[in-house]
This record gives sequence, structure tokens and C-alpha cells, in this order.
Amino acid sequence: MQSILDINDYSLDYTTSAGLFRALDHVSLKVDKGEVLGLVGESGSGKTSLAWAIMRHLPHDAKESGSISLRDQALLSASPMQIDAIRGRRIGMVFQDPSTSLNPTLPLGEQLAEVLVRHRGLSRAQAWAEGEDMLARVGLKSPAKMMRKYPHEASGGEKQRVVIATAFGCQPECILFDEPTTALDVITARQILDLFAKLQEETGVASIYVSHDLALVATVCKRVAVIHRGKIVEQGQIADVFTNPQAPYTRMLLSAVPRPDHRLVHTEPKVDEAPLVAVDGLSVHYGRKPFLEKLLGRTSTRFAGNRAISLTMQSGEILGIVGESGSGKSTLAKALTGLNPFEGGLTFDGRAIGGLKDMDNAYRRDVQIIFQHPDSSLNPRQRVREILARPMQLFGAAGTKVDGTQIARLLEEVRLPASYADRFPHQLSGGEKQRVAIARAFASHPRLVICDEITSSLDVSVQASIVELLVDLQKTRGTGYLFITHDLNLVRQVAHRIAVMHRGELVELISVADLAQGARHPYTRSLMDAVPAAVAAAH
Repeated sequence: MQSILDINDYSLDYTTSAGLFRALDHVSLKVDKGEVLGLVGESGSGKTSLAWAIMRHLPHDAKESGSISLRDQALLSASPMQIDAIRGRRIGMVFQDPSTSLNPTLPLGEQLAEVLVRHRGLSRAQAWAEGEDMLARVGLKSPAKMMRKYPHEASGGEKQRVVIATAFGCQPECILFDEPTTALDVITARQILDLFAKLQEETGVASIYVSHDLALVATVCKRVAVIHRGKIVEQGQIADVFTNPQAPYTRMLLSAVPRPDHRLVHTEPKVDEAPLVAVDGLSVHYGRKPFLEKLLGRTSTRFAGNRAISLTMQSGEILGIVGESGSGKSTLAKALTGLNPFEGGLTFDGRAIGGLKDMDNAYRRDVQIIFQHPDSSLNPRQRVREILARPMQLFGAAGTKVDGTQIARLLEEVRLPASYADRFPHQLSGGEKQRVAIARAFASHPRLVICDEITSSLDVSVQASIVELLVDLQKTRGTGYLFITHDLNLVRQVAHRIAVMHRGELVELISVADLAQGARHPYTRSLMDAVPAAVAAAH
């Protein structure tokens, strides 16, 4: 059988001020009709560089050798006009974040129809009708209505379905999927994967599925290639590579995959003590208050982000919070840190917190938050030493002076060299930036740290090191965590109890041991069913 995509001894170098940088090193891969090849590796391993090379989206300073062929078409020697005809029509691509691949100024239908007109030669009326049919095929309700929506009016899952419909609508021979579910919650991701499997079977398209999630790749693909520093270190059938890995790098990746049966926390919080945090009927509403709506003569537009949440946390406890996007997880986190006004009762260490006015310096010292994206939470104009010194100055004794020794000790605690104090955030990797964010949260010696999806954008090995760091800090400092995530395999490793949220409500609060025996609430069971089976650890 002739391969749809054939990559033979391909190398890619970029010209830099320090000389040539090798991004891909003698890569050889083949993908047959109807096959899904998984491509796994850490950030910076060359996964996306390979995808861009196939799509012929490379900078002018790129130097290539070897060959990439689509059936009988040699892509490296193809003219810009030929590539323009191939890209989209014969090779499609689905990106990680649909928000960045859709034009925010055009309705979704216009964008889908434009591609069909360009690559399939349909009239605008034919393209519009075909677009509605494609949106129905990818499971979107009211496709005619969806065609007229702008991207900001659709959810993340809906936008990703539109992007997938666009890719499959051109009936390509090959599609590249670059982390298409990373930005989605577990249930939406499962729906997207089921959709992908259905369309794959219907069309027989050849696909490369790029991901750092090994459990997901094991679910989607039959064959996998492992890439490390631009080289394919191992490839073969999923069953062979994941159960009997030959390359040390593959074994390292597999050992870092979260496994619920491998608990990282072995101590239990003391339940006979007064709770550190007690939330009683806490609600958060967005929009104008009813009396203001009445004054303005308008219908109430208030939306409930949280509805009557009640729970307690012991000192030193790790409480996991799970649920799909929009369930109210981050809304609760922001209420506890004063970023959202709330109604209802909140008690911290026996002290009633009636609202923002009661969240004084002492409360803010004791309750810290680490956000999902360190790029948006670290000041790009400040060096690491300034970022870490700020909370020490704010929450320390009056007139406190922060010296280099304190900064170095804090960096050492999060396993970063003292020399990093002089760096700016852009000079750090994603994992290093998240360690700085963790160090900043712990600089005030808090009693509760809220972790809001802090590992979701990290690859599996970096995620494992960050979680290990958090567990070690919890042991040495006795800090409690509110650990928000959509990764149930991960939260079952680290949490004492798990709170399940759905549409702003707390539907179940269950211990990890009880969850392993079987969830009681139907929504919790649906979350569990959507999680890819954990990959066995490498021996």
C-alpha cells in the first residue's frame, strides 16, 4: 500500500545569531490511508516544527534536507502556487486553540463557506448549504443558527467542532491535529475525540495526532512515534511501545503519566480539629442586581456562577475540585481570594469573612492563588527577584528588607538555581515560570493555596515535577490546597477528597477512596467515563 504521507530522512535547521539550530534531525515517518499516527514528546521536542514543515509554513531562514511527500507530490520542491493549492485542500490542520485559528470579525459560517468555495469550487450558496450540513455532522445543534454566530458567541467545544468541520469539509487526504483537546475540559474533549473517530472511519483520512497526553494517544491511535530533541527515538504499535518501551526517554515519559493507583499523598488531615475553611451557602452572581434592573426598566440579566456552595476544609488538606468548563470551579476560587464578590457565609480559621471588606492583609497573606497561565500572572517587566520580593514586603513585618539570601532560599525551595533571580519571565521555560509563580505564592507562608488548573498547559514530565514539588511543600509547610483541575487521574493521586461541580452547584463531595469504589452522582460517573484509561508505568 502506498503511503499518503512519507517523510524520509528529513532535517530542519534554523539560522540564529549563534549559528544553525537543529530543530528536526533525520526524521523518517510514514502514514497510510485511514491510519492515525500519534506523535508524542515534551514541549520543544519538535512536534509542532514537524507539523509546520509538512504544511510548508516555515520562515525564510529555515534550511531543509531529506524529503516530505504527499502521495507522489514532493512538497519541498513544490512552488508557492502548488503549495497554496495543496494546503487546506489536500492537507488540513486542526490547531490547539480554536480561538486563535478563527477570525473574530467574521461569522463562523462565512469562514467555513470561504474555505469550501476556495478549495472545492462551490458557489457561495452551495458552500453555505454544505457548511450547515457539516456542522450537523459534527454534532452541533441548530447548525443554521451556529453559521451566523461570531466566534466569541460559541463555547470552546463548539469552536473546535467548527474547525474540525472546516478541515474535514475540504475532503483532504491528510489532517494534522496539534493538541486539539488540550484547552478543553474532559467531557468536551471526549466528545471531540468521539467525533474525530467517527469522521476518521467515515472518510479514511490519514492523520497525525500531536499530543503530550500519552493516555489520550493510546485511546486515539494504533501507532505512535516518540520524538525527543528533534529525533524520533522510538516508533511502533501503541501496544508494543507503551508496554515494552525500548528508549530511556519513552520510559521516562510513561513513568510521569498520572496513575490513580499511585498515591502521592500518604497522610490524612486531622478531622477532629476546627476546619480551616468553612463555606456555607456561598453564591456568586454576575450582572446587574434586580433593584437596578427594575430602576432601569429592564429584565434581570443576572447569571449564577456559584449556587449555594457549602463545604469545609481542614488545615493541611488537599481538596480537589473537578468539573467541566463553566461549572463554577474558578468562580469559587476567585470568591475565596476576593476577586469575585459573593453572598453567603465564609469562615477562615474561625473568623467570619463577610466580603471583600473583611479580607485584610492577614487574610491575603494566608490565602494565596496560583493561576493557570504564568505568562499572564507574572510581570514581564520585572526580574524574578522583584516578583518574589513583593509579597515578602507586603506581608512581612513593617520595614522588612528582603535580601538575596531570602530570594535564593525561596528559589531553592522550588528547585530553581539562585542565579534565576536575575532573569525575566521570558527567559524561563513554561515549567520554570510556574515554579516562580509557586514560589511567589509561598513567599508569604500561606495556610491555603488555591491552584487553578496550574498543570493543564504543561507536558507530562513537567506536570509530574510540579505536582511532586507541591506535595513536598505541603509536607514541609503543612499548607492546604484547593486543587482545581479537569484531570481526574491526577487529582486522584494528590487529593484527600474531591468536590464535583456542575453548572455552578456542588453535586458531590467524596473521598478518593470512595471514588475508586464508585461515584454516586450521575454527573461524577460521566466525568469518570470521559477520562482516558491511565497508561501503565514503564518498567
